[in-house]
Amino acid sequence: MYTFCKKKMSKINKDALFSDETSQYRIPMEVNPGDNVTVIFRTAKDNVDGVYLISKGNRLPMKKFATNPLFDYYRLELSVGKNRILYFFEIRSGEEKVFFNKRGVTEDLQAVNSFGIVPGFFTPDWAKGAVMYQIYVDRFRNGDPSNDVMTGEYSYIGEHVEKVEDWDRCPRVMDVRSFYGGDLQGILDKLDYLVDLGIEVIYMNPIFVSPSNHKYDCQDYDYIDPHFTVIKEDGGALLEKGEQDNRRAERYIRRVVNKENLEASNEFFIRFVEEVHKRGIRILLDGVFNHCGSFNKWLDRERLYETNGGYVEGAYVSETSPYREFFRFHNEHEWPYNEFYDGWWGHHTLPKLAYEGSPELREYIMRIGQKWVSPPYSVDGWRLDVAADLGLTSEYNHDFWKEFRSSVKEVNSEAVIYAEHYGDAYAWLKGDEWDSVMNYDSFMEPLTWFLTGMEKHSEYFREDLLNNEKALLETLSANIRTFYGPSFLIAMNQLSNHDHSRFLTRTNHMEGRLGSLSSEDAAAGISKAVFREAVALQMTWSGAPTLYYGDEAGLCGFTDPDNRRTYPWGKEDQDLIAYHRELIRIHKENPACRIGSGKIILALHGIIGMIRFTKNNQILVVVNNNEEGQKVSVPVWLGEVFDGFLMERLILSVEDGFSTECAHYLVSGGEIEIFMPPLSAAVLRTRQEAKPEEKQERHPEKGKKRRILRRWQHDSGNTWKHRNKS
Repeated sequence: MYTFCKKKMSKINKDALFSDETSQYRIPMEVNPGDNVTVIFRTAKDNVDGVYLISKGNRLPMKKFATNPLFDYYRLELSVGKNRILYFFEIRSGEEKVFFNKRGVTEDLQAVNSFGIVPGFFTPDWAKGAVMYQIYVDRFRNGDPSNDVMTGEYSYIGEHVEKVEDWDRCPRVMDVRSFYGGDLQGILDKLDYLVDLGIEVIYMNPIFVSPSNHKYDCQDYDYIDPHFTVIKEDGGALLEKGEQDNRRAERYIRRVVNKENLEASNEFFIRFVEEVHKRGIRILLDGVFNHCGSFNKWLDRERLYETNGGYVEGAYVSETSPYREFFRFHNEHEWPYNEFYDGWWGHHTLPKLAYEGSPELREYIMRIGQKWVSPPYSVDGWRLDVAADLGLTSEYNHDFWKEFRSSVKEVNSEAVIYAEHYGDAYAWLKGDEWDSVMNYDSFMEPLTWFLTGMEKHSEYFREDLLNNEKALLETLSANIRTFYGPSFLIAMNQLSNHDHSRFLTRTNHMEGRLGSLSSEDAAAGISKAVFREAVALQMTWSGAPTLYYGDEAGLCGFTDPDNRRTYPWGKEDQDLIAYHRELIRIHKENPACRIGSGKIILALHGIIGMIRFTKNNQILVVVNNNEEGQKVSVPVWLGEVFDGFLMERLILSVEDGFSTECAHYLVSGGEIEIFMPPLSAAVLRTRQEAKPEEKQERHPEKGKKRRILRRWQHDSGNTWKHRNKS
């Protein structure tokens, strides 16, 4: 008899109650109108009198159909129509009644947190749990110096652009005009590295024609920037210093506005995609459709296109421009030098696109959405920049993304659509707009607070949130309603990206950014052990673990622009790379990490245990973020792991490094006991039932210790302390 079931039978074992939107508890997980779907619910064995599914006011009894030594399972088959089905559960035992929804057990009706079946909402299977790698192209690898932006080639925001000769130079406070020469050839040159690391998807920051290194100010959506690909017609020597900017820009015009170079650039991109696909890696593009750039051919504020054949006059140049309605101007009497148009957040270099006034603009962007996911380019999806900002009203915004989704899926049903979004994205994730989001609210932010106490830009430190398991659980519980199952399993789980400080830098608890702090400060007092804890959680969390280039090699950096340092080729932290490679392998080899149910089963001060599970595969991760070791009992029965089974440790990270030395833990009374050293992370997998001679728990601290454990000693209080600490 399991100790956790030794309760009065009239009392519901609330810990045992479980259901979710994965294929373990809903078969099939994704459905079309007209399909039948089976919903499953779990209770403790012989513990309840009845389970009911509640939907649209209907209370439908579920039938027990399976049992095992731990649990009973109930099911109900539903017919799916065209409309979304929202549901939650009622569980009864005698006079006791509780409900169960996405947030777990509750005694109150909370329909707002219902599970949902959305007919026709499918996300690609390839994206579920996919290992992704974000590349800021200019800073990854310079594979072809002949396409580099040249110092003085043109002016941007009032000053000449700069070619940075020293690859290892850290970004300066005003970095937008500095180019290091990274390009698509550089990515091709390092495909073997990415394959060896285990990467399955490359997401690139914008690569369309643009004058900045970040390229969130698109100049031409129809072409890949030649500075990232190939420049066939170079345009001659640079003009002398002191020449007027409009003459100095002639070199840029001949290199980037030149149609021959643009066509050659797209041809290069076709070959690029083919080579990446040959390696089994997919590609996501960054779509910036809320705003463009002042260099854009539609506006032509810098007057690059005005005198060049093949281009019509831009909206800044002429009141009669066919692109006049693409923007909102406010002083029409002052043509042609019009400074007053809507800019995103007021930036005149980022003119906001005025879709409401131009059906032609909307149609054009729909065509762009289709173009790049169709042959001959055949990319695998979009990441949409500031997607919730597009348009002037929420009604227009939702209408636009509904059409965008339909347009993209019409030509490539396997294409995926991600959006950048902060806050509750529920309104956009109902199956007819975005597929999923960059998962700030249910991954990056709560994990950052718990493990580091830092705000994700490193702006400030909150000691009250460091190791605060209650705050972590409450945040995760509150935000889970955002996702339906198809979105949740592909959510982009990042620790760092181009908009926030590097996670490794957050571990030093240093508040500020470049300017008030130096580049050197970003690496001062960092904790690789805490970073490895975060990576262990990232690789086992529900969703798609997404690395930001260089994190795996030990890159540090405060928020933009310091987070956009170059990849440190030849100076990598090889141990961190090896650690990432090992965890990615574990993630890819275990279906539970891709499509399994997930449940946090242990939450103490600074300690989190989470289990991912399918019928035949269970993965457990335990993290101790305290500076003292602790022996903990982990209730693995909650992940459907039975007594007599062994849990095999696959990897252990401690302060000094990590080990893949195997250790086994016997499941007894529904639990395993495991000693977690200070600042440690362990990932375990369920093994087959132990043989009689194996039914003895082996702790990693017993016997001969690995090198990484030698600095630790065990005292009589079952805690390990650093020898140099009191």
